[in-house]
Amino acid sequence: MIDAVVFDCDGVLVDSEPLADEIWAQVLSTYGYEMTVDDGAVCRGTSEATTYAHCAGRADLPPFEAFMTASDSIRVPVYEERLVSFHDAVETVRLLAAKGVTMAVASSSRRHALEVKLRLAGLERYFDVIDGGDEVHHGKPAPDVYLEAAARLGLAPEACLAIEDADLGAESAAAAGMRTVMVLRDGSVSSRYASVTEITADLITAWMWRF
Repeated sequence: MIDAVVFDCDGVLVDSEPLADEIWAQVLSTYGYEMTVDDGAVCRGTSEATTYAHCAGRADLPPFEAFMTASDSIRVPVYEERLVSFHDAVETVRLLAAKGVTMAVASSSRRHALEVKLRLAGLERYFDVIDGGDEVHHGKPAPDVYLEAAARLGLAPEACLAIEDADLGAESAAAAGMRTVMVLRDGSVSSRYASVTEITADLITAWMWRF
């Protein structure tokens, strides 16, 4: 039986990925680099440090902290004005919380940015653990962020169910030893993991008993 549910944030709880691509492109343009669709695809699901390293190999960028400070000056106002949460995810989290289900978030986002997104979605208070990508040594697809979430919950990874939307994120959760389900809202089907187009509390509860 599964004892806890660990959610990715971007693409699972909130529709932040298009905004993130837009913000990265805007900041990179100030340094003379035009971000491509391929850049976004390669970096999807990885940490901000990994994305920065990818782009720094293609453009003359300032140090990571200075770059992210410039990014945050754009990111937070954009999120406050335009960030949208996924209705199915918000309802699912609230219903699971009402049932007393233990939940965590394990995200590639830095803890600061992650808390902003969860606060704007009205979800921050529902999670027992919030684990950001800057709190571990290696970002997704390494298992670190999911292993850290399980450790903070006081559970074995095998007792956790991970909800992901990106292949690299799913690889991270699976490498940690968690049961993994992907939410693919575009209607596609994963060839490696169980996948659905939306999530519900009843569905997750059923998985918790089945696995």
